[in-house]
Order: sequence, then C-alpha cells, then structure tokens
Amino acid sequence: MPESVFLTLLDSSSNPVLFDGAMGTQLHARGASFQSCFDALNLSNPALVAEIHHDYIMAGAQVVMTNTFGANRFKLAEHGLAPVVAEINRAGVELARKAATASFKEVLVAGDVGPLGVRLAPFGRVQLEQAREAFAEQIRALAEAGADLIIIETITDLYEAREAVAAARDACELPVVASMTFTRDDRTLLGDSPAKVARQLHEAGADVIGVNCSGGPAQILRIVREMKEAVPEARFSVMPNAGWPEQVGGRIMYPAGPDYFGDYALAFRHAGVCVIGGCCGTTPEHIRAMHTALETTPESEYTNGLSIRVAEPVRHELPDETSSGLAQKLAQGVFVAAVEMSPPRGLSTHKMQAGAGLLADAGADVINVADSPMARMRMSPWAVSELIQKNIGIETTLHFPTRGRNLLRVQGDLLAAHAIGIRNVFVVMGDPTHIGDYPEAMDNYDLVPTGLLKLIKQGFNMGLDHSGTEIGQPTSFFVGAALNLSSREADREIKVLRRKLTSGADFFLTQPVFDPEEAKGFLDQYAADYGALDKPILAGILPLYNARHAAFLHNEVPGIDIPQEYLDRMADAGDDAPQEGIHIALELIEAIRPFAQGIYLMPQFGRYEIAAEIVEAVKEKVNTETGRRVDR
Repeated sequence: MPESVFLTLLDSSSNPVLFDGAMGTQLHARGASFQSCFDALNLSNPALVAEIHHDYIMAGAQVVMTNTFGANRFKLAEHGLAPVVAEINRAGVELARKAATASFKEVLVAGDVGPLGVRLAPFGRVQLEQAREAFAEQIRALAEAGADLIIIETITDLYEAREAVAAARDACELPVVASMTFTRDDRTLLGDSPAKVARQLHEAGADVIGVNCSGGPAQILRIVREMKEAVPEARFSVMPNAGWPEQVGGRIMYPAGPDYFGDYALAFRHAGVCVIGGCCGTTPEHIRAMHTALETTPESEYTNGLSIRVAEPVRHELPDETSSGLAQKLAQGVFVAAVEMSPPRGLSTHKMQAGAGLLADAGADVINVADSPMARMRMSPWAVSELIQKNIGIETTLHFPTRGRNLLRVQGDLLAAHAIGIRNVFVVMGDPTHIGDYPEAMDNYDLVPTGLLKLIKQGFNMGLDHSGTEIGQPTSFFVGAALNLSSREADREIKVLRRKLTSGADFFLTQPVFDPEEAKGFLDQYAADYGALDKPILAGILPLYNARHAAFLHNEVPGIDIPQEYLDRMADAGDDAPQEGIHIALELIEAIRPFAQGIYLMPQFGRYEIAAEIVEAVKEKVNTETGRRVDR
C-alpha cells in the first residue's frame, strides 16, 4: 500500500480509524509467561501471534500493531537477544501482514515501538543520542519490512518521545503516531501536562498525537480534550486501558468491559479523535464493541451519560521500622552512599521521584533531602521525604535547619517527621534568608545546632520534650551534624566538633573534600588531642561538571579550594568534562576511604545520572573487595 494511505484514511473517514487492542494481555491469557520475551514469540511461536492478529481483525480492527513493543536493543538485551533486533521486528511485520492478507480485509500494519526500558539523562545514564540511535535501529527494520506506519506508544518521558519521533523521521518516511501515558494526576511520570505533551509532539513532527495506557476511558477522554484545546489543528489518538488494574485472587483484572468501551468510542468520536484502540486489559471483544458502536450510532444520536470505576493504586511502603536503616548499615561496616536532593520549587514531584528511583537502582543507601537550600522557596522536605520513602522505597535523611524556627515549631516538626517514618535527621544552622527569595523573612531561631542535637538525643529520644514533659514514647532519631575537614580555622572547628559530640551527634556529613591529605590531617590533629574520632564520617563529594563550574566553585564559594591539577584537568577535558568530573570524584573517594565510612554526594544541576554512575562504580568496587553481595 502507498505510504500515504493511513493519513488519507484518517482524513476521509467519518468515523475514527479503529486500531486493535492489547497484545501482551492476550499473549499471557493464551499461555505466554510474563517472564518470557513476548517479542521473541514472533520467531519461536509465530502461530500464537498470528492468531491474536486474526482475532482483532475479525473484530473490526482496521489497523493491527506488530508484536514488537519491546523489540529494541535495550529491552532485548535483557533476554540476550540484542543481536536479533532487526530479525524480530521484520518477523513482527510479516506476521501482521499475513494475518491481514488471510482475512481478505483492507487492514494496515502499524510498526509498534515502545519505550526503551532505560532512563534517559538527566534521570538516567542513556544519552539522548543513544536513545535516538536505538529507536532508529528498530524503526528502520519495521519500515524495511513493509509497515504502513509507525506507532510510538506508552512513553512516559517527553524527552524520550521526542527522540523517538526524530528517529522515525530520520529512519523512514512513514506516518508517525506518537502516544504517551499519564499517571493518576493527569501528568506524565516526569510531571508534564497534556497540553505541553501535545505542543511538543506536534512541534517534533508527529502526524498523530496520542494518549494510551494510563487509566480507563474516562481519564483518557479528559486528557485528550486538554491536548486538543492546546493544539486544535492536530490529529489525536486514544487507546485506553480497560480501567485501572486490580488484583483479584492472584490475577490482574481490569474493570472496564466491552460495552463500556463501546459507549466511550462514541464519546471519543464526539471529542474529535481520529484514532481509537485499546491498551492493557482490552480484548477482541472490546474492539468489536467499539466497531459496532461506531458503525451503528450516528454522531447526531450521541448522548453522554458515562461513568467509570477505578481501582486504588498499589502503594509501595517501607516497613514501619523503629530504628534507622542508615545507623544499622554503618554499624555493620557498610561503606554508605548518601546523595543530596533538593525539593521541587512547585507542586510536581515526578522528576524528583524519578531521580530518586535512579539513585536507588544504582545502589544509593539514603537520600538526603535539603530544606530550602540557599534560602530559596521549595516544597517542604517532610513531604518529599515521605514520598521518596513510600513510593521509591529508599530511606531518607531530613535536613533540619534551626534558623527560622522557634522552640515550639522545632519540637512540633520533629514529632511530625518521626510520625511519617523519618528516622535520620541532619542538624544544620541553615542559610540566612537575606541571600534567598524572601530577604525580609523572619530569620530568628531559639536553638543553635548543638542545642537541637541535645534536644533530640537527650530529650526526644528519651521520651521528653524541652520542658521535661513526657511525649508518650521516645523517638528513635539517628542524628547527624556538619563537619568541615578543610577548615582554615582547624582549632575552632575542632572545638565545635567537641560540642557536637558532647550534645550527642551520631554521625557527620562533611563539606566537599577536594584535598584528602588535608582532610586526613585534620582528623590526625583531632586524634592527637582527643583520640580517634569514634563517629562515622560521610565525606562530601561534589562532582565537577565542567571547567566553568570548577572555576566558579574555586573562586566564588567560601570554603572550597580546588587543586590546580583538577582545574586543569577539567579545562583540558572539553566536551568530556562531565566524565572527567566523575573520574576525579572516584579518585577522591578512593583516597578518603581509609578514614571515611561513606560518601555524601552533592550532584550539581540536578544531574542525578552522574551521581548514579559514581554510586554504582563505588558500590561495585567496595563489594567486590569485601565479598558483599550488591543488592539492587
């Protein structure tokens, strides 16, 4: 068929063009294991795939999508099948084409392209050009095998969707449908709105802009209306799940039945959608119901009286531990990796959670959540800590500045933090408000850090508040304090350190270390007067990003002196400066390991993929040396 037949069909049909429904749901229902590679069935069990195509065609589908949703080099590599990307994709097109031919119906074949299954920078370590290359490899194979169009679907990252569209434009001349999926709050996983998604995919060159998977038809109708309002001249597609999945008797069930989809097919048509299909949980019966509804109910007879039932989401919560996991790891001699994250400036937490997930996957032990760094207005770190612990499953350390809090608020905030499961607290003075967004804001405080340390360790952890009144049961906070191993006033820093120890500090987070010998010299000086420091130290590591960043830190940030060797290396690295910064960080970590019990990474510019690469490298090296198993 000519390459323009799909777009011609869209523009000439009075009804939306009907795609098929779920492939994975049907494969599993007919015996395929979720642990197997569904895409490889194109080669190992082609009859099963062809049977599903045939059933959808007979149900009324005008377009069938190839069984190639995960047939890219990254996902296939998990099954050892990366070398046969092209073969699996070609087989997918051939099977769909044969099913269409055998049905004696005019059916188009859409080459199905799903997400890569890896995180893209800055929330992952796969660069955008690498993603585009992987997409192009798959799309080229689909096009050469004779697909009539390309559908890019179930993408959660707008950057990834744009790279996929660009790859399709580079690899072939076929029409492109680009479809994204949304969370319960009608945002993508990284927080992008439907309007933003529609505008950017339209600008990227997608012929049809879509929303698929997500929840049931009701949510997708709401989302597509917002998309259409943002880009009224665009074409739109919808392929909803059969409602939010729920687990019943050990099986995943979808609540929305075929008749319900038939009703919503009319609502989608009324909203101006030109492509309709189904995603997870849908069957040939769902497609048949939509086909029947569209063919038998004229637009003039459409009435709207629809509702939908949805299942509650599954929440992944940390167990209700009474003590700090960080404390347990340090006691066990684990070389700990802590990474600092700043709360978002607005309501969306999607990108922050994606970064936390990347760090957790890399092996980070704890996420440090800052509190209004540089006195800039941000979301409460209490909320961020709870979200990370419950949704990502990694422990947090709450930064707790004393500045701007009176004694009543300090104690109330501590109780609140403990109630939501926070066990690690890092006590600091906090940045003065005059440097931030609201210089006129109140800057008073009732306690200095040593006073707050004493309040927590000798009060709350003993079951008493500041006045000596019982609080019901003791808290179990593991409390950290700040330490500067490169202070120009070493004697004064040691005196402050002694006060913090006397007040009950459990561990220390240091300022960025760029001179390990100087840091060791500080600890040697302390040991000469008071004996070896017997509390864990997490040494600050600040990865340099480029020469300009290094120069700024060296010249404009008090307390940071970067050796000339590192400044020169960053300058000489050119475009490879971020990788050189990682090499320098790893060298520094190796040098501090003899006297530190872990690292405290401070990634700059939200480049969590850099922190993840450092954490992964450190964990692999340490665990290889100690014989520990790396848990991911």
